[in-house]
Amino acid sequence: MGGISIWQLLIIAVIVVLLFGTKKLGSIGSDLGASIKGFKKAMGDEDKEEKQDKSAQDADFTAKSLSDSKTSDDAKKDEKRHDKEQV
Repeated sequence: MGGISIWQLLIIAVIVVLLFGTKKLGSIGSDLGASIKGFKKAMGDEDKEEKQDKSAQDADFTAKSLSDSKTSDDAKKDEKRHDKEQV
């Protein structure tokens, strides 16, 4: 009694087709589909970025690669050499 029956939906659909025409409804449908697809893609990209950010900074310290540790060792050696030269 309170719901919409299939006949009422069919009458509404016929009125909409008569008002807008099939070509315009087709273009509206394709535009709506493209916008939903773009929205889903943007949401997926944002989730991927959040996951990468979380995995990159799990701890409180910054991660260093092996090449960074070698350069810091080289810097320490250079400081020691510099100290010896001044003495």
